[in-house]
Amino acid sequence: MTVLRSTRSRGIRVAAGLGVLVVVAAGCTGNSADDGTGSQSSAPRAASDNDAPGKKVVIGFSGPAADHGWLGAINSAAKAEAGKYSDVEFRTAEGTNDASLQISQIETFINDKVDAIVLLPTDGAALTEVATKAMNAGIQVVNVDREFSSPFAARTTILGDNYGMGVSAGTYACKLVKDKNLSNPVIAEIAGIDALPLTQDRSKGFADALKACGQTVDNRVAAAFTVESGEKEASNLLQAAKKIDIIWNHDDDQGIGVMQAFDNANRHEFAFIGGAGSSNAMQWIKDGKMEATVIYPPTQAADGVRLARLLVQQKGLSDLVQVEVPRRIVLNAPVVTKANVDKYLPLGFKS
Repeated sequence: MTVLRSTRSRGIRVAAGLGVLVVVAAGCTGNSADDGTGSQSSAPRAASDNDAPGKKVVIGFSGPAADHGWLGAINSAAKAEAGKYSDVEFRTAEGTNDASLQISQIETFINDKVDAIVLLPTDGAALTEVATKAMNAGIQVVNVDREFSSPFAARTTILGDNYGMGVSAGTYACKLVKDKNLSNPVIAEIAGIDALPLTQDRSKGFADALKACGQTVDNRVAAAFTVESGEKEASNLLQAAKKIDIIWNHDDDQGIGVMQAFDNANRHEFAFIGGAGSSNAMQWIKDGKMEATVIYPPTQAADGVRLARLLVQQKGLSDLVQVEVPRRIVLNAPVVTKANVDKYLPLGFKS
């Protein structure tokens, strides 16, 4: 989805589905748990009423320039999430793709002695030093989407799953092959920028999942996460492949151009799978113009805001026995189809 997003971990999925991390289970601390020995366990539990107002938390947020639908959703979702809490003072720096400017923004937050910083870095390596400085100053840093190069630069890291996106798309493609009883299916892929690790991870996940059902990618082009490049590369793909059964496009923003190419060529005979989860894609699914899309959660910074608040208030995730916020959280990459699109539609971002 974003041109600069870094490679994602394929670690433990702590939060799945909608990417909502904090689930309020009001009143559960009043329930005693049987430890299996017949006695009642007195082991401490994570806070249960996490949304109740608590200690005031000042959070500084620095994110990217909103030059892409997914990036715009990242910023707006973070601001909206902070607005839900009366105990959060949210300070937003201007969105930027300039690492030097973003470093100065973090320096300002440090000087202002904010309680926490939620940071989606323009470049993880470039922002590592200043993020470490913030941590050393006692500020809780939540790293979002593009990882720092040192574990000391953040208290916790929240990520999407690029490899998992590919696996989800490939697994769904395998299901289509079986359900449609396709013999010798032609499977195509419209990737993003090939030089980026995120694209490489998505493609590898897709290929690995297809391999599990004996399939391969027959035709592949790489675009640049833009509408124009999507249309151009999809047109090239259609000219090269006279028969296609399934197409996976990595990014729903570039998918607008991809769909235009399909319309221009009057080619809609294939199952079209997208990636990211834009509102455009979800509407196409509802209208029957698109088979599915794979979510790359635009909630990551919003989830980061929640985590930052919990960290400062010394709370944990209410659905975990562990009483502290985990060090690393990788969000799930679910497949959205006509059967479940209404569930995910509220998370769809405008391309």
